[in-house]
Amino acid sequence: MADQKNAKVKVVADNRKARHDYFIEDTYEAGMVLTGTEIKSIREGRVQLKDSYISIRHGEAWIKGMHVSPYKFGNIFNVDPERDRKLLLHKAEIRKLFDKVRIKGYTLVPLRIYLKGGRAKMEIALAKGKDLYDKRESQKLRDAAREMEKALKLRR
Repeated sequence: MADQKNAKVKVVADNRKARHDYFIEDTYEAGMVLTGTEIKSIREGRVQLKDSYISIRHGEAWIKGMHVSPYKFGNIFNVDPERDRKLLLHKAEIRKLFDKVRIKGYTLVPLRIYLKGGRAKMEIALAKGKDLYDKRESQKLRDAAREMEKALKLRR
């Protein structure tokens, strides 16, 4: 157990669009059920989270729309790149997330995939959708912060 806490984390894929389109309320770490060729592709960084989302059905969490490119040496062992993959979460976490998602406006989105202690993990978030004016406001705040940093840098 001590080795897992000190294990290095290597980020493989990041879903920057999720932070732009949603207010992130809470984050969770989940494992993934993968085949051998899928984990090899993920270790090479050949995974995309762009339009993926997480659904809960029959008490299990599933990620849909995540694209894992076929492993180039996988031959017949490669699976469908867009298939649904099961996420590994505690039953209490799944129940809690299911109750929150039933509230209008909340959804589960993947934020990033990383390797931790040799295993692929996914950071998922309970998120609420932003309206267009919220996105514009976020952009204004980012631009203002960037301008202040620029001004401070020039003063030095």
